[in-house]
Amino acid sequence: MALRLTVIGTGYLGATHAACMADLGFEVVGLDVDAGKVARLANGDLPFYEPGLEPLLRRGLENGRLRFTTSVAEAAEFGDVHFLCVGTPQRAGEYAADLTYVEDAVTALAPLLRRPAIIVGKSTVPVGTAARLAARVAKLAPAGDDVLLAWNPEFLREGYAVQDTERPDRIVVGLPPDPESAERAERALREVYANPLAVGTPFITTDYATSELVKVSANAFLATKISFINAMAEVCEAAHADVTKLSEALSHDDRIGGKFLGPGLGFGGGCLPKDIRAFMARAGELGVDQALTFLREVDEINIRRRIRMVDLARHLLGGSFIGRTVGVLGAAFKPNSDDVRDSPALDVAASIRAQGAKVTVYDPQAMENARRAQPTLEFGASALDAVRDAHAVLLLTEWREFRDMDPATLAGAVAERKIVDGRNALDPETWRAAGWTYRALGRP
Repeated sequence: MALRLTVIGTGYLGATHAACMADLGFEVVGLDVDAGKVARLANGDLPFYEPGLEPLLRRGLENGRLRFTTSVAEAAEFGDVHFLCVGTPQRAGEYAADLTYVEDAVTALAPLLRRPAIIVGKSTVPVGTAARLAARVAKLAPAGDDVLLAWNPEFLREGYAVQDTERPDRIVVGLPPDPESAERAERALREVYANPLAVGTPFITTDYATSELVKVSANAFLATKISFINAMAEVCEAAHADVTKLSEALSHDDRIGGKFLGPGLGFGGGCLPKDIRAFMARAGELGVDQALTFLREVDEINIRRRIRMVDLARHLLGGSFIGRTVGVLGAAFKPNSDDVRDSPALDVAASIRAQGAKVTVYDPQAMENARRAQPTLEFGASALDAVRDAHAVLLLTEWREFRDMDPATLAGAVAERKIVDGRNALDPETWRAAGWTYRALGRP
């Protein structure tokens, strides 16, 4: 009999995992305490934008392999494998992760598990969390040792989440220390991931601690690479060099590579910023804070990019934003997403608004979230609407729609042909040939 799966927490990670597992042929129940979210998902309405995911959600609902509930008892009775996909936000006023949702989910589920089951953590947690939760499960579950805990970190990229779930580049599983329990958990997860394993996806088994470190280490490395090239952008500006050409030259070194080496406004979103901060906090608790002090500078370089973007725009407008109109293209932290959490684009827009400019923002997908996050900003119905009568245009999220803009068409809407390319996404010569003053981070 095929394993039946539950997904606990139906935010970005959980809804994606639930829909994709149903698409791979499993019966899946998604569980959430938010009745409104459950109702929307049960109606086939995805609460966020992710390319290709909504059709999978609706197909799973239609064929009966996927359903959603607010009942922990229903999920406990149904599932053989329970995926833990709740959020681990940054704790208010601290760098550390808030594990309230993870702990509450385990505390609610474990006492209802009266037969063999496996709880599989996918949430990003500080190292040491899985071992502590395993002890709690053993204490609370009526089925005792028949309930196991494994840790299976997620590596989703927003905008590519369906691909990353159904065809991941690797599967990492932290297993219980007892060999018999480890074998049982591994066997179950090999069944869950049979499809990607059949096409050669690496399956890496580790202890709990190593599996927890894989995700945060990956995010720390990626954040470091992004901040490295943005630090070089600072040097390039001072030396009158071109960071895009520097990046291109570096990318041909196969020890370095070109991925995540794009200079610009820096990273944001719900993962990299809070994960590297939580990593630093946990290292401090373990007494090895000096090992990760470089991440503090990585974080600071990233924030400086936003400040530099504001400075560059102000300079282009003669030293002041007062009485000026600025059109901002982009609100999401990255293209192919409607996520505005810690968005560099919205941060820059709000800062310029606070310094006296009229700021109008447009984003192809993130308008609703942006309005909620920054209600004092104005919002356009299109790119042309956002830049109408603008004294400067700022490209802050590199959507294809913006990369493909015709500078002549845009020129007909603006008050002054001035643009700051915060993502180094445009061709400077094309825009200058059309009469625009073009500026970008890290370029002459």
